[in-house]
Amino acid sequence: MKIFDDKHIKNVVLVGAHNSGKTALCETMLFEAGLINRRGTIEDKNTVSDYHDVEHERQASVFATPIHTEWRNYKINIIDTPGLDDFIGEIISSIRVGDTIATVINGRQGVEVGTEIIWNYSDKYNKPTLFIINQIDHPDCHFDDAFKSIKTLVGNNAVQIQYPIKLDGAHCIVDVLKMKCYKFGPEGGKPEKLAIPDSEKEKADTLHNELVEKAAENDEELMELYFDKGTLSEDEMRQGIKIGMLNHDLFPVFCVSALMDMGSGRLMGFIDNVAPAAADLKSQQSVEGDEIVPKVNAPTSLFVFKTLYQSNLGKITFFKVKSGEINVNDKLTNSRSGETEVINQLFIMDGKNREPVDKLTVGDIGATLKLKFTETTDTLYSGNKPITIKPIQYPEPRIQKAVSVENKADDEKLSEALRRIHKQDPTVEITYSKESKELLLGCQGELHLSIIDWMLVNEYRLNVTYSKPKIKYRETIQRSSTANYRHKKQSGGSGQFAQVHLKIEPWIEGMPEPEGFNIRGKEEVDLPWGGKLVFYNCIVGGVIDLRYLPSIMKGIMEVMEEGPLTGSYIRDVRVMVYDGKMHPVDSNDISFKIAGAHAFREAFLNAKPKLLEPTNELTVKVPEDMVGNVMTDLQSRRSIIQGFANLDRYQILKCTIPAAELYGYSTDLRSLTQGKATFSSKFSSYQLVPSNIQQQLVKAEV
Repeated sequence: MKIFDDKHIKNVVLVGAHNSGKTALCETMLFEAGLINRRGTIEDKNTVSDYHDVEHERQASVFATPIHTEWRNYKINIIDTPGLDDFIGEIISSIRVGDTIATVINGRQGVEVGTEIIWNYSDKYNKPTLFIINQIDHPDCHFDDAFKSIKTLVGNNAVQIQYPIKLDGAHCIVDVLKMKCYKFGPEGGKPEKLAIPDSEKEKADTLHNELVEKAAENDEELMELYFDKGTLSEDEMRQGIKIGMLNHDLFPVFCVSALMDMGSGRLMGFIDNVAPAAADLKSQQSVEGDEIVPKVNAPTSLFVFKTLYQSNLGKITFFKVKSGEINVNDKLTNSRSGETEVINQLFIMDGKNREPVDKLTVGDIGATLKLKFTETTDTLYSGNKPITIKPIQYPEPRIQKAVSVENKADDEKLSEALRRIHKQDPTVEITYSKESKELLLGCQGELHLSIIDWMLVNEYRLNVTYSKPKIKYRETIQRSSTANYRHKKQSGGSGQFAQVHLKIEPWIEGMPEPEGFNIRGKEEVDLPWGGKLVFYNCIVGGVIDLRYLPSIMKGIMEVMEEGPLTGSYIRDVRVMVYDGKMHPVDSNDISFKIAGAHAFREAFLNAKPKLLEPTNELTVKVPEDMVGNVMTDLQSRRSIIQGFANLDRYQILKCTIPAAELYGYSTDLRSLTQGKATFSSKFSSYQLVPSNIQQQLVKAEV
């Protein structure tokens, strides 16, 4: 296969909301370039990018799929991404390695919530971005409204390159960069090039002049030329547009009908001639603080952006060459693990098809098989000086489920399956809670969960049950209490004897030392589950030997690990052991552990015990006209609104909410707002549970 240099490699990521037409556009681009001789459709389950069984079943993209094609001596790597934010991990990973983000807009809908979510990541990474308004042949397409929605999203730096018209009943595209009119036949395909009709000349000239001004704004030399000549040549405009895209200051807007193959050839020509190539990109700084120069003669560095497991191939690792070049049999070091990986095979991937190559150069995207130590977001490098590319930061899970298998013999198989799924999609989080003895699965939403379940059933042959995770309550006390317990057991020979007197109090940071006790020792324990136990030795006269105090404390800790109210962890208590008795023969460690545990339990139940519940900071981004419904729902979930902020047409609500009330929130919020609202949450603190809810929880444990 021909090896392209960094000036002739274009990496384009197709992003956009669900049903905007990304996969259809991808097929059309491949068809135009001659990679395929017949365009597939999602309905016929024969597209190059949507080739997974689950995608055929769902008739929607679930995975980001790299594909390549060639167009007029350029190599275009295309990554077709899902449109639903449940699969945001696939989208973010692709954006990170894209040189141009091509955002597809449904011409009937304009910018949608999914578009905005994806734009936020393109904007965050400062990626050159163009917009493509699709379905211009549809009777309900509203191009002008769609363009206005793009300007609302990105500002006045969105600039039209094209707009659609009807001419003698035929669909046409007026291109104000080339100042041509492209007329398409009923079946689309190669257009007829015409002069711009007189009826459109004034509008086209106005848009052309706007484009010239926008192109000139991005470069001083071009601005001087513009002032001198009053215009720019087509090549000069291309140069200005490219600079504007690289600076993330100009966003060209195109129009196509992906389904009918209208405008895709012109779009690919723009990608070739104007969109940034690998050689145009700015240098990047490594985690070590060094410059990663995107040149072929620099040390090799590969950034791993995707991992995929296939039954017939095993582990496939997708990467972008960030600097240098990679050859078959090269040895590279993993900057995270320090392990050496041998690149035994190199491939260009086109959906499920792979084409072997001997070498890939800077800027290119490829894949290899069966790396032992390398995972998504890792960096592989050559030479003695470490190179680490900044890892991808994925969003936290929005829903969590407890997951188990019907057949306990499959526990280990389930753990291995979930481990692989996490490696494929880092937005899937797997944790085991020792506290609740549950395997917890975190993901981005109910649809995301349904895909994970599909994989477990169909690929790993596991029947899995999902349930609401147990809330990690805490128990504490609200007042002081004293208790004593005598443990005495005689069963022939040496017996057991211990008596312990103690007082407990609520512990608060910075509180004074207890009064009325002769403090002879103090131990502060930072509890693994949060909070503290402060243990005081207040024994006078040696009534309990010092060697038994650790046993008393051990007994107290056993009770704290399974509180008397609901079996939850106890926190924020201080204990003063001030009296007791021992026997010269029958006293031992086990006796004092038992006595300490019973005394502490009795004192705890008499100290006005209270349940604490975890609360989260919740941030909800909601359209202004839907704020009322969302707030009503939040209030029903015992949330406390902390504040509001305006963001364009949205309100940002910040509140605290009990973690117990967040179960099912993702689904309910989507239903309340037709999918137009988004949210994020993170743990905040533990707060007192209302008395009526505490009574219900305690009763449920009895």
